Amino acid sequence: MQRMSEDIARKAASYLSTADSVLRPIIETHDLCTIRPNTDYYQELVDAIISQQLSVHAARSIESRFRDLFGGAFPAPGAILSTDVETLRGIGFSRAKAAYVLDLARHIIEGTVRFEDLDTKSNDEVVGELTAVKGIGVWTAHMFLMFCMGRTDVLPVGDLGIRNGVRKLYGLTDVPTPEQVTEIARDKHWHPYESVASWYVWQSLNNTPVI
Repeated sequence: MQRMSEDIARKAASYLSTADSVLRPIIETHDLCTIRPNTDYYQELVDAIISQQLSVHAARSIESRFRDLFGGAFPAPGAILSTDVETLRGIGFSRAKAAYVLDLARHIIEGTVRFEDLDTKSNDEVVGELTAVKGIGVWTAHMFLMFCMGRTDVLPVGDLGIRNGVRKLYGLTDVPTPEQVTEIARDKHWHPYESVASWYVWQSLNNTPVI
């Protein structure tokens, strides 16, 4: 499966400019897509859970205290399981997020989430494996596929920014449903670069998600 690189970002921009006349001016006025794969899937997913519904500043502050709790290093799953919800709440976690991080660590220890196998799996298989963890929904799984694994062909249909951007760019009266976003992506031939097309939709709103 393709992973993002500068060369692929360039090919995707060229392809999408030809395939979709609506995206063309957005592509022409923005730089190449900056999505790149990250090899530390475990840490990125923990950080994604911590960052949910927080500002970047607040998330980084909690992530720093999280490391400090474990001597300044990012903790292994076993170390996380050695703590408890109340200890994590003491450094700024909500009760729910503390439970989510503990559940992720438990899944990793039990082998039901295996980061070393994810690169061999389809997008749907990765989503299925990750969403078995408490607190990881389809949106987080899609962001992980795009911004951490660097997959080129992910369509985050549940993202409100994508749906608002599609409404604006394609002249829709209402915010489109996920099914309508899928239909537009198909009609505009975004495949096999749905991630890149989505990135440019976000750029049209100056609202790229960060995980």
